[in-house]
Amino acid sequence: MDKINALLSETIENGSLIKIIFSGLRKKTIPYQRVMVRPVLMQDEVFYQAEFQYSGKVTHENLKQEQLIPFCDHLIAGEFKQVNLFSNEGDYQILAARPDKPRILKKPPTKELSSLEHNKKKQYLLPDHTPCDFLIRLGVMDQAGNVIQKHYAKFRQINRFLEIVSDALDSLPKKQEPLRIIDFGCGKAYLTFALYYYLRKQLGRNVEIIGLDLKKDVIEFCATIARDLNYKGLQFQIGDIADYTDGEKADMVVTLHACDTATDYALIKAVGWDASVILSVPCCQHELFDQMSSELHAPIMKHGILKERFCAILTDGLRSLKLEQRGYQVSLIEFTSLEHTSKNIMIRAVKTGKSKSDAGEEYNRLKEYWGVSPTIEQL
Repeated sequence: MDKINALLSETIENGSLIKIIFSGLRKKTIPYQRVMVRPVLMQDEVFYQAEFQYSGKVTHENLKQEQLIPFCDHLIAGEFKQVNLFSNEGDYQILAARPDKPRILKKPPTKELSSLEHNKKKQYLLPDHTPCDFLIRLGVMDQAGNVIQKHYAKFRQINRFLEIVSDALDSLPKKQEPLRIIDFGCGKAYLTFALYYYLRKQLGRNVEIIGLDLKKDVIEFCATIARDLNYKGLQFQIGDIADYTDGEKADMVVTLHACDTATDYALIKAVGWDASVILSVPCCQHELFDQMSSELHAPIMKHGILKERFCAILTDGLRSLKLEQRGYQVSLIEFTSLEHTSKNIMIRAVKTGKSKSDAGEEYNRLKEYWGVSPTIEQL
């Protein structure tokens, strides 16, 4: 238990704990199936709320900091064989079939610490009830700064995107020259405008942002708004991801809901430019659908909807491995809730310059097992 306690103590002391999930019952007689623990702020004091999940109900117990580790020790030693700990430093899976000899596996962080205040209203980087010029022009807000109800999902999506950008700021260059950012497939450019507003208007960064899309009317619409709002350094161009030939280096590349192999071409361009940060939400991953072949999985693959979902997972998994091989730290995170769109997984890649040693081998094994040849191979 010493290793587990050391990990718990370090995570608690540095304030990076997001939540702990206990699962895998040791005995069928234990009345609850799962326990989740997360920090909450109540009356200006941090407590740790334990949520006991029964088959038909949920109960809660609030613990003080000094009670947490003994509480966790009790659950691991007597009730649960698996622990998933999420922190700002990483995601940890603890396999404790034998509590005295646990296996602790670490992966890059996939979750973010939100406000600890219990039942506190969500605080956004772009707040509601505060006029924001581009949101008003795009019809998300009224003139008084109130978010129009039917556009609240878009408002949340914009703020979620800015939270992700905020987390990546330390990975962007600190130089005085403009940050150069390219948004492939920008569409109506809600997020392109938000990126400019956040970096230039709120943070005072010198930026040059290009929004690229194939639709002439959309580009003209966005360019007019940028000109009317005097957003210097923000421009929109008609163009295709695969054929875009601007040779200048980009510090950040954004590609949201680019269909099928358009995502691959955007990733290839980004790596070629040595981009420090890549934010990509893939869409319609069809390329490998007819290539995938596995006798073992044939009973699953005969169902088109399952094959389509598995195809998306395989495609993004291969993309992630290729990026790791090229010196990026990659996390797959939830971008928006499923109620807004089913395409809600973002590939967040941050340039470290250190290639993951076994990424190439893992990529080749996966590719050969399924008999596929994806476009991302060009990396």
